[in-house]
Amino acid sequence: MSTPMLDAAFWITAAAIFVLLILSAFFSGSETALTASSRGKLRTAADKGSRGAAKALKVTDDSERLIGSILLGNNVVNILATSLATALLTKLFGQNGVAYATLAMTALVLIFSEVLPKTYAITNPEVVAARVSGPIYWVTLILSPIVSAVRAFVRLVLWMVGVKTDPDSHILAVREEIAGALQLGHSEGIVEKEDRDRILGALDLGERMIEEVMTHRSSIELIDANLPAEEIMAKCLESAYTRLPLFKGDQDNIVGVIHAKDLLRAMHKLLDDGVIDREEIEKFDILSVAMPPYFVPETTTLDDQMRAFLKRKSHFAMVVDEYGGLQGLVTLEDILEEIVGEIADEFDIEEESQIARDADGSYIVDGAMTLRDLNRAHDWNLPDDEANTVAGLVIHEAQTIPTLGQVFTFYGFRFEVLAKDQNRISSLKIRQL
Repeated sequence: MSTPMLDAAFWITAAAIFVLLILSAFFSGSETALTASSRGKLRTAADKGSRGAAKALKVTDDSERLIGSILLGNNVVNILATSLATALLTKLFGQNGVAYATLAMTALVLIFSEVLPKTYAITNPEVVAARVSGPIYWVTLILSPIVSAVRAFVRLVLWMVGVKTDPDSHILAVREEIAGALQLGHSEGIVEKEDRDRILGALDLGERMIEEVMTHRSSIELIDANLPAEEIMAKCLESAYTRLPLFKGDQDNIVGVIHAKDLLRAMHKLLDDGVIDREEIEKFDILSVAMPPYFVPETTTLDDQMRAFLKRKSHFAMVVDEYGGLQGLVTLEDILEEIVGEIADEFDIEEESQIARDADGSYIVDGAMTLRDLNRAHDWNLPDDEANTVAGLVIHEAQTIPTLGQVFTFYGFRFEVLAKDQNRISSLKIRQL
């Protein structure tokens, strides 16, 4: 009679455990490769003819089903391997075999089925993802009914305890993935702060509203269309801007937008006889060369407005609220500055910086500075959901108009009101606590 060590069943069981450990390593490495691989790199490889990369893109489309299938397969093979090892070692060592099986399988699974395959997969995730995508595709296809049932059961349990889930949600969100990669790259010194801010600014265009970047009506240069043409031309020449809104009567009644180049063309036309006399100036109608005003609601996203500007071949729009009242104006330059930062040309008026470092380490900040610009300048996280400017945030949190010298503390910062212009906070001192 053969001993247990030479029993055929022993070797068959040992071989089965070995195969199950290989399958466990396959599932672990596949999960790491498919979740860590860059979809951009996979797309590039697929465009060059890589069938594995194309299959990997298809597999990762439904990331929840992918992760569920891999976890199910991995758990099944790990539990089965542990059960077989327990039965095998119990046959050899009696009751002590349970402890031996626990120690042995923990070491084997940890080293050969988890750490080793995941380390290999993370070194070149796109290559590994392309290689394993074929088998994983069939695994997800075969196990999808079970995974779907598990997902439905989990959502039911969560619903019973009051937790609502989005059935169309995905584990990985593209924007968060890109933002996280940029933040990690910046913290490690690979990505420059300016490059990070530009890319994040472009990603944010779909979530930012016009009212957050527009020039407020209090800062707009408006020209009364009823003024004499000579006076209007003088105002256009004195202004640093090439486009100026025209109003009649009430400043909310915008009747046109005059472009300096159109005005120059009109003046050149009057020079046909070699001279422009006063009678021609007095008869000149400024609205005849003005462009019709273009109005947009303040709740339009920057992404939509940029597309509208490009479609209309226009750079200038008046912003109105829900009642049609003038709120400000927005230009294509305002939107581009959200991506590339402040844009200045030779005609821009030199302005003092909106933020300056004080001797005690605090910052003197213009109340009109936007929270977004302040956060980008210092990598702070002051909330901009309820207010667009620093002064607006202080007023919102204080629930009153602060007095001169008043101090507030919130969100981990100390705010001191340094200067006011009537009810407007014009300057604050901010120090991080």
